[in-house]
Amino acid sequence: MSLLSEFMQKEQQLKQLQAEMERLQNDERLKAELEFKDKLEALMREFNKSSADVIGLLEPKGGKSAPAAKAAATSSTGRRKRKLKIYKNPKTGEVVETRGGNQKTLKAWKDEFGSDTVEGWLVRVES
Repeated sequence: MSLLSEFMQKEQQLKQLQAEMERLQNDERLKAELEFKDKLEALMREFNKSSADVIGLLEPKGGKSAPAAKAAATSSTGRRKRKLKIYKNPKTGEVVETRGGNQKTLKAWKDEFGSDTVEGWLVRVES
């Protein structure tokens, strides 16, 4: 690659990054998050608290660490709890929540409409 083409490529990338930055700067969600961060930092300074202090206050059950929380999610057999999948049939509006593929209504839907179609009805997955 010649030096000129490399320069032109980098210039194009810079323009793309500037456009992305402009889009982000105008995003209301980012503005709200930045405002929250500023207010939180001001509160932390006012009460002389560190990030660790705040995290310790907000963590459930006396500051359980993430690995400890994950271990609590496993059963006595050592298996991890399956994620909750929520499906909504667009034709009937019926909602099915399941942690496994053996749910009666879900199986009936898959038999009637096909597995791929029903998987497209997945609304959300929760842990």
